[in-house]
Amino acid sequence: MLNRLRRACRFFALGALLAGAAVGWTAPAAAASAVVQSSGQTVVVPVYSHIFIGDRAAEFNLAATLSIRNIDLERNLSVISADYYDSGGRLLKKHLTAPAVLRPLASTEVFIPESDTSGGFGASFLVRWAAETAVVPPVIECLMIGTRSGQGISIVSQGRVVQEAPLRTAKPKAPAAGGN
Repeated sequence: MLNRLRRACRFFALGALLAGAAVGWTAPAAAASAVVQSSGQTVVVPVYSHIFIGDRAAEFNLAATLSIRNIDLERNLSVISADYYDSGGRLLKKHLTAPAVLRPLASTEVFIPESDTSGGFGASFLVRWAAETAVVPPVIECLMIGTRSGQGISIVSQGRVVQEAPLRTAKPKAPAAGGN
């Protein structure tokens, strides 16, 4: 019996590897060597200030926390803006009054309380960030959570890059004045 179980496990593992190869899965070591870098992006993050539940589509309000995490291990980045838009695309609030510098592995957040339903079902954050040199892009996501009558709901939405800043390179030095 034990030998059959071992053979079944080996067969399952082999099948999983072959299935992964068929859909383009790559080993973690190969993926790590191709880390994408950027010197700035504009990112849209979906926010659900409420969802609809039950046959009568009752509203279930959710609190939202926008999380911006610098995952670069060596370089800072600056969060330039974190603007909150409603379902109609109208700007509701600019959440940063000045750029926020995030050191390596630092994070910042913006909180929208459960009672604030002004964004509607299709609200969004528009986040802009920049760095002096190319860095590993930050993780930008929104966690929405709500509880009522013992029922808890949580949703995480990932940001999507909608605009990439051109990579910054060192500027050539100007020739000295009066030189040949």
